[in-house]
Amino acid sequence: MTHEKSCGALIYRKKQGEYELLLIRHRSGGHWSFPKGHVENNETEIETALREIREETGLRVALQKGFRQCVEYFPKPDVKKQVVYFLATPQGDDTVHRQEEEISEYRWCPLSTVSGAVTFKNDKNLVEEARRFLKTTGNRERIC
Repeated sequence: MTHEKSCGALIYRKKQGEYELLLIRHRSGGHWSFPKGHVENNETEIETALREIREETGLRVALQKGFRQCVEYFPKPDVKKQVVYFLATPQGDDTVHRQEEEISEYRWCPLSTVSGAVTFKNDKNLVEEARRFLKTTGNRERIC
């Protein structure tokens, strides 16, 4: 069995008192999800997440301390994939500049309705974890 690992983040912002999450639509598969990508060379999970977010969205973000969720699934026969997700917020400008080769579109979705917009059950679970985290902690200490 082949093992793959990717890292990414649920990126949020607060607009008019409500949290919104950034969703991206992947060209490959057409599903709505979050920015993520494969670990390269000797990168840490955090380095991978920050690089992939920057490549796919153009955003510079800060990762929230205390939020790290793992999802595992089988994208192909004999391939097990682990994806580590962080929670992040844009630093400065929150204008998205999507990577056109990989991302067909994006949108900021209210946290209250985003579960209905993501494609996969694992992502719906991640949204619920992010909702719980933000409700109990709000904006707190950042990793980087």
